[in-house]
Formats: sequence, C-alpha cells, structure tokens
Amino acid sequence: MCFLLIPCMQLKLSETYEPLVPWFRECELRHGRTAMIAVMGFIATDFIRIPGEAYSFEAIPKTIDAHDALLQGPMYQLLLWIGLFDLIITAPACKALGDGEREPGDFGLYTFKPKDDAAYKVKQEAELLNGRLAMIAVGGIATQSITNGHGFPYI
Repeated sequence: MCFLLIPCMQLKLSETYEPLVPWFRECELRHGRTAMIAVMGFIATDFIRIPGEAYSFEAIPKTIDAHDALLQGPMYQLLLWIGLFDLIITAPACKALGDGEREPGDFGLYTFKPKDDAAYKVKQEAELLNGRLAMIAVGGIATQSITNGHGFPYI
C-alpha cells in the first residue's frame, strides 16, 4: 500500500522508463507547485476579491462559480498568458534537463537555499511532499465546494 509520506512507485515507472525519471520528477514538482498556488487561491478568493462590480461577492457569491461567471471576460486572457509563460519556461527546461545541465525543478532561484547540503535535501523533500499533499487538497477543496455549496472552511 502506498501512502503519501512513504516514497514508493507502485507502477514501477522509474524502472521501466529510467531515462525519463528526471522528466517525471520535473512534472511532479511543477504540478505540485501549481497545486500549492491553487490551494492558496481557492482560500484567498473566499475572503478577498479584486475591485469591480463584476467580481464582487454579490455577483459571484461562491469561488467555485467564478469560472463560469468569468468565461466571457478575462478567462481567455488567463489561458493565453499562463500558456505562453508555460511554453517559455518549458522549452529551455526540457533541453537543460535532457542535457543533464540541471536538476529537476531547479530554476536557479537560490534566495532561500540553505548553505548546508543536508538541509537543502530536506527542503527539496519537503517541497515534493507538500506538493503531493496540495494536489490532493485541490481535488478535495473543489469537491467540497461543489457538493456542500459553500466556501472556506470546506467541511
């Protein structure tokens, strides 16, 4: 049985597709980082909204309804800009990852990097586990918001 905190690979993808393991880790980190931002976004929009009549709590009472309410407006711009950003980041990352020039998920932002290598490994593992938890949490938050019909706390 595979639990969240126990490192395991039930499908044995790391053995079957060994050259792709860095790519799998890169994808897992990217999805985890996105999920961590999504969790904060879900919670924040239950309390704070951007100015404007169309975005007020009266116009969009529940966060989960924001997607359908904003389809005619800025949703296409979000898709365009996020997609463009992802393309710009992905191409050099794939090349550098394939050449072995960088670690998966490493974009050279070392502002908060610990000086000690052991502490850095602990931080990397914590990010990976927090990302896995956030991926599960986003699904839970969305499900609770839809089934219960209310926002935070999602119980």
